[in-house]
Amino acid sequence: MRKTNEYAHRMASKTIKLVDASGNPVAGKEVALKQTNHKFLFGCGIFDAVEVANENVPAERLAFQKEKLDKFLDVFNSATLPFYWGRFEPEKGKPQTKELKTAAQWLKDRNVTVKGHPLCWHTVTAPWLLDMSNEEILKAQFARIEREVSDFKGLIDMWDVINEVVIMPIFDKYDNGITRISKELGRVGIIKEMFAKTREFNPGATLLLNDFNTSINYEILIDGCLNAGVPIDAIGIQSHQHQGYWGREKLEEVLERFSHFGLPLHFTENTLISGHLMPAQIEDLNDYQIPEWPSTPEFEERQAKEIEEMYSILFKHPQVEAITAWSFSDDGAWLGAPAGFIRTDNSPKPSYEVVKKLIKDDWNTSVTCQTDDNGKVTFEGYLGDYDLVCGDKKVSFKLNKHSDTVQMVI
Repeated sequence: MRKTNEYAHRMASKTIKLVDASGNPVAGKEVALKQTNHKFLFGCGIFDAVEVANENVPAERLAFQKEKLDKFLDVFNSATLPFYWGRFEPEKGKPQTKELKTAAQWLKDRNVTVKGHPLCWHTVTAPWLLDMSNEEILKAQFARIEREVSDFKGLIDMWDVINEVVIMPIFDKYDNGITRISKELGRVGIIKEMFAKTREFNPGATLLLNDFNTSINYEILIDGCLNAGVPIDAIGIQSHQHQGYWGREKLEEVLERFSHFGLPLHFTENTLISGHLMPAQIEDLNDYQIPEWPSTPEFEERQAKEIEEMYSILFKHPQVEAITAWSFSDDGAWLGAPAGFIRTDNSPKPSYEVVKKLIKDDWNTSVTCQTDDNGKVTFEGYLGDYDLVCGDKKVSFKLNKHSDTVQMVI
């Protein structure tokens, strides 16, 4: 386990006093302390969970998807599920609530924190909004937020509330209902409305503003929202690097600029590929459509090195609380890119082994110690969930920044 000062903010010390049923100290006993989950969120977009949880695909496909999810669960503790309105409710009044609830419950049962993405976005939005007036579109969007946030409360308490607002009112690829109302309300106006409605129906939820635009335009928008009293809980930063790894310098520059707001930072959609890079002249990544984009051994090694450096830089930064890789697998990855930790046949790439070592070994705590004459043990570890095992007894507890002595009966 790596216990260096650069990760001190991710760790805490705790003293635990063990007593028997009569309250007497349990002295001179060997105690094993094992971390079972991180406070930090290491995640992926794992849309495959919908098929696995609902078991609504052929047996061969289901077995393949289950194998994929097993590899995901072996490393990650956070998942993003899809709530694109045009796919979630392609026909008005017929949302896929049951399927997504089943998937969210399946993940929660496996100790995975689930985030919904997104509640409001101009892309992949409901096509039937185009038949409505702006006033009706806004009402429908509000009703959509009320329904999803209420229905999933307790299963999903983290939402990308509104997505890619910097471009939203000037988006001109095609007409859509959300761009129409964003033009009318303005960027800060639509964000304020969507956050207020989401907060109304889940006051305790973690609410994110999310964008791929890391220019000063996003900073200005965030500043405007905070000045307008928008209750942003975390800033979402997309980092799709199909055209090449940002590198340490850009990554640290982005962190510096967005950390001055004093809010938690979530790297919500991270992509580092293990194939050839997308040409630099492509402005909209969606415009790069090719029949095949292979993963190669040479580029897989590059991806692994980039993953290791990027995750280490982000984990070191005190305001970063989550890193979500957008594609866990090359199978079904966005744009057909070799963006996953595993290949299309479910075999792990070097990047999978690297990220597994970081999360489960380098940044994980597992220690054995002995209680003193007063029944106490003191240890230092990474923040998160733990099991304490003494003989045939096991007690679960959380390690947080509060270092009060805790008494446990075993």
